[in-house]
Amino acid sequence: MNPKLPYVLLVGAAVVIFVLSCMLLSRGRQSPSCESQPHIVEKTGSTSQSLVFADLTPEEMAQVVRYLRGNLGVQLVDASRAKPSDNCIASVDVQVPAKAEVLRFLDGGGARPPREALAVLYFGNQPDPNVTEYVVGPLPTPVYHRDVTVQKYGGKVPYHRRPMLGSEYKQVGAFLEMMAFAAAPTFLKEVFEYDGTNMAFQTTAPHGFQSGDRKSWFIVFQNVSGFFVHPVGLEVLVDHSSLDISRWAVSRVFYNGQYYRDMVQLESAYVQGRISVEKVRKVPQDGDFSSMKPRAPSAALFPLQYEPQGPRYSVRSNHVLFQAWSFAFGMSVSRGLRLFDIRHKGERVAYEISIQEALSVYGSNCPGGMSTRYMDGSFGIGRYTSPLVRGVDCPYSATYVDTHSLSETLSPSKKKASLCIFEQNLGSPLRRHYSNLQSLYYGGLVNSALVVRSIATMGNQDYIWDFIFYQNGAIEGKVQATGYTSSSFLHGDGLRYGNRVWEHTLGTIHTHSINYKVDLDVGGVKNSLVAHDMAFEMTRAPWSPEQQIERPRLTKKVLDTEDQAAFRLQSKMPRYIYFAANSKNKWGHQRGYRIQITSFAGDHVPEASSMERAISWARYQLAVTRRKEEEPTSTSIYNQNDPWTPTVAFANFINNETITNEDLVAWITTGFLHIPHSEDIPNTVTVGNSVGFLLRPYNYYDLDPSIYSHDGVFFTSEQDFTACDINPIACLPKTASCLPNFPPFTYDGFQNM
Repeated sequence: MNPKLPYVLLVGAAVVIFVLSCMLLSRGRQSPSCESQPHIVEKTGSTSQSLVFADLTPEEMAQVVRYLRGNLGVQLVDASRAKPSDNCIASVDVQVPAKAEVLRFLDGGGARPPREALAVLYFGNQPDPNVTEYVVGPLPTPVYHRDVTVQKYGGKVPYHRRPMLGSEYKQVGAFLEMMAFAAAPTFLKEVFEYDGTNMAFQTTAPHGFQSGDRKSWFIVFQNVSGFFVHPVGLEVLVDHSSLDISRWAVSRVFYNGQYYRDMVQLESAYVQGRISVEKVRKVPQDGDFSSMKPRAPSAALFPLQYEPQGPRYSVRSNHVLFQAWSFAFGMSVSRGLRLFDIRHKGERVAYEISIQEALSVYGSNCPGGMSTRYMDGSFGIGRYTSPLVRGVDCPYSATYVDTHSLSETLSPSKKKASLCIFEQNLGSPLRRHYSNLQSLYYGGLVNSALVVRSIATMGNQDYIWDFIFYQNGAIEGKVQATGYTSSSFLHGDGLRYGNRVWEHTLGTIHTHSINYKVDLDVGGVKNSLVAHDMAFEMTRAPWSPEQQIERPRLTKKVLDTEDQAAFRLQSKMPRYIYFAANSKNKWGHQRGYRIQITSFAGDHVPEASSMERAISWARYQLAVTRRKEEEPTSTSIYNQNDPWTPTVAFANFINNETITNEDLVAWITTGFLHIPHSEDIPNTVTVGNSVGFLLRPYNYYDLDPSIYSHDGVFFTSEQDFTACDINPIACLPKTASCLPNFPPFTYDGFQNM
């Protein structure tokens, strides 16, 4: 062996170690942590001004409750424990000031409007039970309250119209278990192996057939994960109209296609062998086929997005700033996510964009399913906004915002991370062109947009609510539906009303209708509604008169009354319909914002229906009306439980008033028909179940404003497109080579249930 060999090997090893160390150190220098702070400077006062729209703080809610308990002269029971015969606070929300007051403050240097709350109270413990709404103020230290019920609704709100409290659901559940079920012990034990814990109930609404009714079908399911698709064939109609719980009674019972007077008659028929029994296989607690537990192990990680130089937007209090956009956001207890004072390039384009209602109309050959018309605003779209799971419900690095509410309790509650805001690279160009004729060049702009999102879980259904802001001045309102499909027990002619999705489970046909309020202010408060479309005209070719040409031409029409601006759901609507300003762009056109709707809604309930007026907003895919403070919403939380005498009937908003050069509101309805199928098991996917609308500049600017975006890319064949100063995309290996600052995963969705 050569005696020098060990030394040579040692020197070689040292060189290798030195080279590897240099590479690792170099890599470390190239991969620092990404920046996490936004690089945005807000105008002084912009955040402060947006607070005029801000949701109530927990401290303000507590002050309102304290004031009401001390100044109404009646005992107020905690709604979470209230009986129907008690007085209680159902909800407390912010009372948004009148638009004229707000605009004087925002634009005219006027005084800040007083901050007030709207409190909804149930008065069951008095000779004339009713629901009363009070405006309480000024906050943070209230000294007055005004009864605004008659002013808003034209009269008192009868007590039977009140939305059901959680405590009432619990009381009905206890009645079913302790009173109703006690009358049929043999049937329940032998058919369902009932042990007092293995049944779950789902209510239906509305509660009856006429004003004053409070009779609800309760559908019985196996009490397992995803119970919504585990019906057992039993449904019970409970009359809970009396304020005295001891007087509640079973009005009817349905089992496997047959109706019975009550549980006693059902038990008797079973014991005598006069019932056709359809035994349902008992499933494990995880729900078996309804379990959402993945059937495959984790593998390679899915793609993630990150912000190499920190967020390009800011969120301060309820104010958001993103590139040329700014707006305020909030969360209504009943209606959910809403936006105010939406501005692009400093100019207001919309005063308010808000969710109004989510309606579902079901079909079935079972009583609960066939009578269901859920109006989710009555239950509380904002109240049931759910905590978001980082990395699934929203991008991992999104900004997560807590929301607070006071509903059916005396204390405010916090929903952690129940709203998210993020910028998203949509993976496609907003615009682009590759030129290989005459000159050679490429020009493009990545489609990166800001998304504001909340997700409401309304029983079985999950609605993903998005408002999206694009760099070209467009705004999108979008809703995606997921969650579990509602179901009925499969029997008889059930397949007329849906598809069989499991052994005894009928996925029932139903419609989803979503209503939005869009208060556009295009170039100012006063706007007109204009329709542009096309028509073919026949003409002779000027250069060859013997030849005929069919050419499309532009058609124009000003829609000058509310009746002309109300477009029925399945009717033909002008393809370009826009709010027109009194100002013009450089080219002489009225500046405008176009409304473009994406929908494949099912048919509307026939207008001959006794309850149709309560949901008459759903007659129209678009209706434009004069804006009025006394018409703030298209529906009411009280319509669900008395649709036969609706507290608010949207049809009354449309009375042929002129809408030329007026402050206008667009009421947009979008939706889809859902015929559940086997792929809705275990639950429904969002793909194909997305609808909404776009608000797009239409001659509002002199050219596309996104041309001023810092994200644009342009290079020619004669340029060095690998140079950073020519093509910023070429710099990504340097500017984006950082490690994302992903915070530890946390989730508070199972706290304080």
